[in-house]
Amino acid sequence: MSILTDTESVTAAPSGVGDAVGVEGRKWFVAIVKNNTEKTVREKLRQSGHETYVASQTVIRVWKNGRKAKVDKVLLPAMVFVKCTEQERREIVRLPYINRFMTNKAGAATGSMPKPLAVIPQKEIDTLRFMLGQSDIPVTIVDTPYKVNDKVVVVRGKLKGLEGEIAHTSDGKSELVIRVDILGCAMVSINALDLEPLKRR
Repeated sequence: MSILTDTESVTAAPSGVGDAVGVEGRKWFVAIVKNNTEKTVREKLRQSGHETYVASQTVIRVWKNGRKAKVDKVLLPAMVFVKCTEQERREIVRLPYINRFMTNKAGAATGSMPKPLAVIPQKEIDTLRFMLGQSDIPVTIVDTPYKVNDKVVVVRGKLKGLEGEIAHTSDGKSELVIRVDILGCAMVSINALDLEPLKRR
């Protein structure tokens, strides 16, 4: 399965985000960095004492000569999640390897103030980590939310306990969709026999 991300909308975030008014307490913000530097930036921020996360998953890559190898593939290019206070974020955004912080595209600008910063709830970070760490099938991120369908819970397998929605693709296969409101949806193929409607619980 290929990875689909809204790269253009991310890079089009308005300038001056570093001066935006954030929120109190430690929250998960999304730092925008250069492609292929996500892991390097993560380590630099960790060395500075910041809690960070780069969404990645181990996948099998097939080379042109037929050789196969396991690689750690970044799921969300150019994005590094950083848990910090607003004051720390204002310091982080000045670092040379940080381009800016993602804004909430659904948020409304007020007067001369830009759109509010995107803040990812802890639960959504935990869900993303769980999916990427336990799924044997590559997870994708799609920037177009699916139409709400059946709400389900996984009752068997490594993803047992995960709750989400089902979207039926054109070829009839079922996809388990987990909404990550700011980023879109995380999606993974799953056998319907491993699911149970939430209403039955």
